[in-house]
Amino acid sequence: MNQEVKPSKVLNPSTPWTDRPVPGIHVPDAQETLKASFTEPTVECPECHSLITLTAMSFNAYVCPQCDEHLRMRARERLTWFFDQVDHELGQEFIAKDPLNFVDSKPYSARMQEAQKKTGESEALVVLQGTLKGVAMTACAFEFDFMGGSMGTVVGDRFVQAAESAIAKKQPFICFAASGGARMQEGMLSLMQMARTSAAIEKVKAAGLPYIVVLTHPVYGGVTASLAMLGDVHIAEPKAMIGFAGKRVIEQTVREKLEEPFQRAEYLLDHGVVDQIVHRHALRDTVYRIVSKLMNI
Repeated sequence: MNQEVKPSKVLNPSTPWTDRPVPGIHVPDAQETLKASFTEPTVECPECHSLITLTAMSFNAYVCPQCDEHLRMRARERLTWFFDQVDHELGQEFIAKDPLNFVDSKPYSARMQEAQKKTGESEALVVLQGTLKGVAMTACAFEFDFMGGSMGTVVGDRFVQAAESAIAKKQPFICFAASGGARMQEGMLSLMQMARTSAAIEKVKAAGLPYIVVLTHPVYGGVTASLAMLGDVHIAEPKAMIGFAGKRVIEQTVREKLEEPFQRAEYLLDHGVVDQIVHRHALRDTVYRIVSKLMNI
């Protein structure tokens, strides 16, 4: 079958060569929208909506280079960023069980498997020991992407073990808090962790060791009501949401509209709940200075 051949466009010989189109080059129309293309994954800033490559964001400690917004950091990445050198990890031997055989829209065991697959972590708390500017420290960080950083029995086990190890090695204990509260799938057992962690913190203080809490975005519920508010010093990151009950719950209770910056770090600083707000880029130096003064290093 003969295929119809379209006649090629005939140029006017009188057309100047500068006005003739170059073959193979597409010249976009004025109405076409040009979009930047990236060769690697990008992160969108929730504040200014700028697109920043994941590598650039990681090098900048997940602080937006355009508007200085502090984005959430993964627990393990935060601790490896915090330490100059990581020595070892604690608490991996603790494994969550399902004591209540809890089922809501899906079994608790299925939720745990999903969270482990999503985050690559076995639980919502990561504990590492290492050195910062030559000072050995024990530090833990909540992984908010693991079931909202909720506190269950394993989180309590790891926190208590971290506190006891800090006492045995005479190291300061640093906690990066980010949680939605106690884990309802473990019922009363999760609420018991509030008392367990509080008792462990008291032992750290009785040993004359500093316990410093860094409040990141967000910190709520039973974590706020226990380990997150028992520090010798409370540092907050800019604009972090910190409270016990959520803003919406409080508004429904008092029947009033609560305007910004209610429950923001800046609001809590003005009302004496936190000691200082520190930019993430200055956090390592700030913690080191506080530890040095408290331990007379």
